[in-house]
Amino acid sequence: DMARRDRNHPSIIMYSIGNEIPEQGSPDGGAMAKRLTGFFHQEDPTRPTTSAFNNPDQAIRNELAANVDLPGINYKPTQYERFMKEHPNWIFYGSETASCVSSRGVYHLPIEKYEKHASLQLSSYDIIAPPWAYCPDPEFEVQDKFPNLLGEFVWTGFDYIGEPTPYFNGRGANETDWPARSSYFGMVDLAGFPKDRYYLYQSVWTKQPMVHVLPHWNWQGREGQNIPVMVYSNGGEIELFLNGKSLGRKKRFSEPVVLPVGPNVSQDRKYASKYRLMWQVPYQPGTLKAVAYQDGKQVAVDEVHTAGAPARIKLIADRATIQADGEDLSFVTVRIEDKDGNLCPMADNLVRFNVTGAGSIRAVDNGNAATTEPFNADHRKAFSGMALVIVRSQRGQAGKIHVAATSDGLSPAATDIATERPARAAAAY
Repeated sequence: DMARRDRNHPSIIMYSIGNEIPEQGSPDGGAMAKRLTGFFHQEDPTRPTTSAFNNPDQAIRNELAANVDLPGINYKPTQYERFMKEHPNWIFYGSETASCVSSRGVYHLPIEKYEKHASLQLSSYDIIAPPWAYCPDPEFEVQDKFPNLLGEFVWTGFDYIGEPTPYFNGRGANETDWPARSSYFGMVDLAGFPKDRYYLYQSVWTKQPMVHVLPHWNWQGREGQNIPVMVYSNGGEIELFLNGKSLGRKKRFSEPVVLPVGPNVSQDRKYASKYRLMWQVPYQPGTLKAVAYQDGKQVAVDEVHTAGAPARIKLIADRATIQADGEDLSFVTVRIEDKDGNLCPMADNLVRFNVTGAGSIRAVDNGNAATTEPFNADHRKAFSGMALVIVRSQRGQAGKIHVAATSDGLSPAATDIATERPARAAAAY
């Protein structure tokens, strides 16, 4: 039924018969895989089958791997080369990779790998992963080294409710892990806001010139102390500036950054990543700017600014017009800014929403994985300076949705979203 339902969808590229299934170690695993692959080939001969193996050696021994078209490997970046040598006619890919964990906009100093943090957040320097996992860089390296690898699927694109690893992970979990309730695995947080890691992947995957600098630049009390500054870019050379003064240029791939890793990547628990650039910058307030160059020409710029006290709310709707069908949504980003329009990176102000006209509030969020705040509400605290309100249209009511946001001590904000009747359904109204 699944194959018949989906085989005409162009987004389907292959069919999986299982992920980390116990049949990897069963004597009849190969026969079961052959039978399932046969079903899929019968219903759709145009697409291959796959299965994701966290015990690939077992799946190879019982011929489960041999009886799918594309065997996937979970969390084994150092093993690809061996598998490809042993099975030169097979096509492998990383079916589940990374599982790096982080919280958007949160940075803990010094840079070090830890299991848990008292804040229930995880540093966005992108160095923390559970024992079985690793951060993106080792996977990048082997994917680049072996172009015959098909690619990778990352765990995960978005955060999701549940599995707040490393909190409540079954080892020493206790009441101090509450209220961690959603995952930290995503490149993008639960509210849909990109984390720094999103840009690390972008620097490897896109050809569009880009540069991203981190962390934020609000380190009051650390004046004169070195702050580790990382830059992710696909430019050939990157220059860092502090308050207009150059801190030097670095060529991409020229100065590997040593990161902590787990034993599945390196027995000495250290890994030198060529995919990041790092400067140690004595902190002083102002503007930190990264400029990317390609063949001597500037191609991308990113800046972070020291923000003053929270002063105002800013609302940014992802779409100015939505359909009046009772289902269409507008995602409205909420920013807490200082008087000059800089994002306040640690602001957690409570923001209240009032939506009138041809729509209503569908949900609110802020990307915080450790909170009991409800999604179905008319208010939300900012997290790392941002929140989200999702607005839904009313069926058959074309017009205007007015979204207003207020917070004690801050200048309010408002925005309007137009709703229009869907052209093909207009007669039904």
